Order: sequence, then structure tokens, then C-alpha cells
Amino acid sequence: MKKFVLPILAILLFAACNGNHDYSPKPRGYYRIVFPKKDYRPYTGTGPFTFLYPQYAVIDTDKTSRKSNKLLNMKSLLNMQFPQFNGTLHLSYESITSKKVFDELIEDAHSFAFKHTIKATSIDQGVISYPDRKVYGIYYTIDGNAASSIQFYLTDSTKNYIRGALYFNSEPRLDSIQPVLTFVKQDVDLMIKSFKWK
Repeated sequence: MKKFVLPILAILLFAACNGNHDYSPKPRGYYRIVFPKKDYRPYTGTGPFTFLYPQYAVIDTDKTSRKSNKLLNMKSLLNMQFPQFNGTLHLSYESITSKKVFDELIEDAHSFAFKHTIKATSIDQGVISYPDRKVYGIYYTIDGNAASSIQFYLTDSTKNYIRGALYFNSEPRLDSIQPVLTFVKQDVDLMIKSFKWK
């Protein structure tokens, strides 16, 4: 019996050692994301504006005190939460009281967008213009591993101004959030296209 066991063990050991196994590291995997069906409802809450937003988003007032928002000095702060994506579109409304205030708000929007220059690979600006609804603005697309990928402002140029900034509550890594960003960007785009002043 011992005569057979040793040769069989030697053959098995030899066969196990000669296999062509590739033990190279595997790329990092990401969770499978199930996207909800696109379905929209109107926002008609506080503020002199309406727009469409997705059923899977929740809008609430920002709980942050106005004292901590002195830099923004906004009268109305709303958050459009995307709970399943761990993201928030922050919306800040201000009434325009003078040309000086209007110019400061436009400059602030530009400054806030370009604060991401350190991490961004590019920042593109697009003009928003819907003259029939008196909705004008600038849309900032921020590429790279910046904290915010989308920022914009909308105004009627005389009385009203609203600024939006999309943030995800995770480390800014574009390759991991790109599918979600593309999905949510469609919602932000539709919100802007459907935006109206009351």
C-alpha cells in the first residue's frame, strides 16, 4: 500500500505545482447600481419659482442657520436630496434689490464654481437662455475629482436669482460616481428646462 501512496502523492504534488495560475491583483469592483424609473412631479413650495423634479428625490429646507451662511447671505436654502445616491442638489434663492447685488451674486456663482480648479481637469460654461420664461443663467460642468460636478445659476435679471450646486457625500472619485452623475445630471437638466418664475 505504501508503494502506491508515495508515487500518487508525488504525482498530485507535481500536478498542483505546475498549474499556470495568474495571481495578478484584480481591479477594484463597485456595487451594482439599480436606477429608478424616470418620473417627475412639480415643485410648488416656497419661493417664487416652480420646476419639475424626480419622484425619487426629496426636497427639504436647509437646516443650516443663516449665521453660518453669511458668505451666501441667501434668503431661502433648499436641498434636493437623492437618498439612494447619497447626493444633494443645494439650491439658494436671493431676491435682487439692486444692480450691485445682482453683479455680486453673478460673481459669487463664478467664484464658487472656480474654487474647484485645484481638483478639476476642466470647467466648462454653458449659457442658459429661455427668453419666453425670462430664465437666464450659466451652467458649469466641472470634470475631474472635484467635490461638485455641476453648478449653475438662474435669474430673470431683474428680481430673482437662484444658484444650484450638486454634491455627493462621498470621496470625489469620478470613475466610481460617473454612472450616478450621468443619471442625476439628466434630472438637473430637466429641472432647469422646466424652471419658471411665478
